Amino acid sequence: METMNWKVDGMTCANCALTISKYLEKEGLKNIKANPASGEVHFDFTETTDQDKLEKGLESLGYIVAERNGVTAKPEEKKKMNRFLRYVLLCAPFTLVLMLHMIEKWIHIHWLMNPWVQLGLCLPVYVIGMNYFGRSAWKSIRNGLPNMNVLVAVGATAAFVYSLYGTLTGQAEEYMFYETAATIITLVFLGNYLEDASVEQTQRALNSLAKSQKVMANMIAFDDLHQEQIFPVENTVLHVGDLILIKSGEQIPADCKILWGEATVNEAIITGESLPLTKKQKDQLIGGSLLVDGTVKAQVTATAKDSVLANIVNLVKQAQGEKPPVQQLADKISAIFVPIVLGIAVVTLAANWIILKEFTPALMRSIAVLVIACPCAMGLATPAAIAVGLGRAAKNGVLFRNAKSLELFKNITQVVFDKTGTLTTGRFTLADWAIVNNEWSMVNNKNQQSNKDEFIGYMGTADQLLIHSPLTIQDQEFQRIVYSLEKYSNHPIAVCIATEWKTNKDERWASIEEIKGLGMKAVTKDGVEWIAGSYKAAADQTMDENHNVYVLRNGELVGWVDVKDELRTEAKPIVQYLKSKNIKTILLSGDRKAKSEAIAKELGIDEVIAEQTPEQKLEVVERLNKTTPTAMVGDGINDAPALAKATIGISLSEASQVAMQTADVVLMNHGLKNLPLSLGLGKHTFLTIKQNLFWAFFYNIIAIPVAAFGLLTPTFGALVMGLSDVVLAINSVRLFVKRVV
Repeated sequence: METMNWKVDGMTCANCALTISKYLEKEGLKNIKANPASGEVHFDFTETTDQDKLEKGLESLGYIVAERNGVTAKPEEKKKMNRFLRYVLLCAPFTLVLMLHMIEKWIHIHWLMNPWVQLGLCLPVYVIGMNYFGRSAWKSIRNGLPNMNVLVAVGATAAFVYSLYGTLTGQAEEYMFYETAATIITLVFLGNYLEDASVEQTQRALNSLAKSQKVMANMIAFDDLHQEQIFPVENTVLHVGDLILIKSGEQIPADCKILWGEATVNEAIITGESLPLTKKQKDQLIGGSLLVDGTVKAQVTATAKDSVLANIVNLVKQAQGEKPPVQQLADKISAIFVPIVLGIAVVTLAANWIILKEFTPALMRSIAVLVIACPCAMGLATPAAIAVGLGRAAKNGVLFRNAKSLELFKNITQVVFDKTGTLTTGRFTLADWAIVNNEWSMVNNKNQQSNKDEFIGYMGTADQLLIHSPLTIQDQEFQRIVYSLEKYSNHPIAVCIATEWKTNKDERWASIEEIKGLGMKAVTKDGVEWIAGSYKAAADQTMDENHNVYVLRNGELVGWVDVKDELRTEAKPIVQYLKSKNIKTILLSGDRKAKSEAIAKELGIDEVIAEQTPEQKLEVVERLNKTTPTAMVGDGINDAPALAKATIGISLSEASQVAMQTADVVLMNHGLKNLPLSLGLGKHTFLTIKQNLFWAFFYNIIAIPVAAFGLLTPTFGALVMGLSDVVLAINSVRLFVKRVV
């Protein structure tokens, strides 16, 4: 068995995905996963599987296979206007003119009262509507999954036939509902456009994500004279075993192994670890990470499609595909509502025929039931609330990548935070430093009278530096030496220290060099050797490997320096806000446990899960989701799978593109500041949708029996239906001013 990955155009909803899955199951295929968010379908197949037959079968259902395992199946066409928007623009002019019919009762537009004029205006809208809704309704019924389009088709057809009957029988004044049929079709097209636009945005984001993985590589080859030649190629054409050159500042094009050279590499985009790492010969480099400093020659160990980055992207797609489909409440109810309304209409026809002993009035009452049950209000309920909710969110710097995300916020009871770049800014500040050996200062400062045996040591912090002034001679000398070493390095930690301890009395070295994997090494004019480097330089002096920089004089440990990420100023208030709402907070990080626990303690976060790989983060979020709906806030590529798996994935605007394109919600401009607003808007928008749908269905529940007993004329029903739309609009607009935080 092999796995096939198809890109299918036209699959934009959970019902579409279910239809495709059922068809492929009937054809005997296994392990089918249809993902409407990305438009991708995965399934297992054998050599005997007729792929052309499957493609034709999907086309018969109204879908188009665009790609097979990354190979384009159809020639690319010029991008067309969204079909629902096109339908709205075609139908709206006719519908707006027909709507004047309702005003005619007060201002008398005589020519519009002509039923044949109304028929002529309604007919184009009805034909366009049935060409889409009618076909979709028939396909959904044929597959045993009646959708909202069944209700739309039945309602519009009932209103149209009802009106046509009146026109043909000369009773147009009593049975004139052409505007109802046109309004149903146009408003539902508008609602579909709003929903379809969000789905298309998600698909575009996933497509651009795939394209963003393509970078240029410097490939090494040898000519006939065995001379080295370097030429640029796309990383997608690299094969295992190819030789490449990677220079300072370049993105590593593929997973590879260093053959020559040393470099400093930033893997934060992959691992979430903010500290750059030193890589030397035989070390592995991860495709997608950044070579900060140095030049290396390396051998490709995995192609672009099999790289660590590609695997993370695949994890994202799988997590999205495994999400249970979240449908609008109206769609869920429609599966029951449609057959019930049709059943009531049939019962109404039979009962009234028996009681009244006349077929015509019984038929009229039956059609009146369908007209009164028209889903006009249901078609407006969700889009109206979502449009207002998304509008207010965007105005305040919260971008929802799809409308369904608003609904998912309602049950969130815990929020998971990534550390680096989410709770912190990713910018280093001086944290702690200490002098552990005073002998060097006794030698260099002969005027100092204190005995080294009486010296216990000094511990300083970034905050304490402001109040412990003036510094002792030991402190000043220690800072001067460290600055004199670190000012020659471009390493982010060295830059941070050099900036904090800058002085114009720096040491004039006889020689100084930067040793990859070790740090800065210098020799004074008197022959004294100083080193400011990693734990590797001090391994034979101390067992404590938790510090960033170790300072040694002639091989003896003098002191150490630590730096830390700067916490976002809004991080603590946000955590406190969540706790006030009884929402549990969790820190999930790939960084060391000690650092993660220190930050969690400072912010008041409830639980810490540290030292996690992207795969482990995904497993943790999946486990948390099983206990209660969980939101995940992250920023790096390593967070992307977890963001996709969470009930709600939330990213920051300065996050990596992978995180932003995976997240359901993007917080703009102010970091975490707008997290409470996104939570509040999500919950209140869903509440507004429920209120709108309650009114829409309440109207139908009351009106249908009244129409069935002949107590409600279609004319009055149309007026009430129009008022129901006004109620929905007013209730939705309240979201603009409603307090949600």
